[in-house]
Amino acid sequence: MNIGQKKGKPKVVLDSNVIISGLNFKGNPREILNLVLLKQVELYVFPFILKEVAEVLERKFDWDEGRIKGATEGLKAVIIKPERRISIIKQDEDDNRILECAIEGKAQYIISGDEHHLLPLNAYQGIKILSSAEFLKLLTIIE
Repeated sequence: MNIGQKKGKPKVVLDSNVIISGLNFKGNPREILNLVLLKQVELYVFPFILKEVAEVLERKFDWDEGRIKGATEGLKAVIIKPERRISIIKQDEDDNRILECAIEGKAQYIISGDEHHLLPLNAYQGIKILSSAEFLKLLTIIE
């Protein structure tokens, strides 16, 4: 897959669930992480997202600190520290951090597995919110 040559690299924010799945299992989230590593997709992250990823990797998957640090630093993401706070998703305030990161980084896409809060939005301020499968399908269309 060779994306981004015509229109520049897609700028994405990955929800922590996508990063965690990609690091632990085969499938669409892993494919997206591979695109990030191949520098075909530009990843933006908020330190809050990385902290959440680290906590889950340690607690649920028994990763040690060195492995976590290697994996998160290996993403070579652009670190975003949003200035503006939003509170659009009342049921889960943490999901608002994903939106803030995408807005501040001027991302084109948020990729999430959150079927309760993020995916139902479909888009926010012009940023498309897609599942991993939808994003990969879209890339084949824009290639």
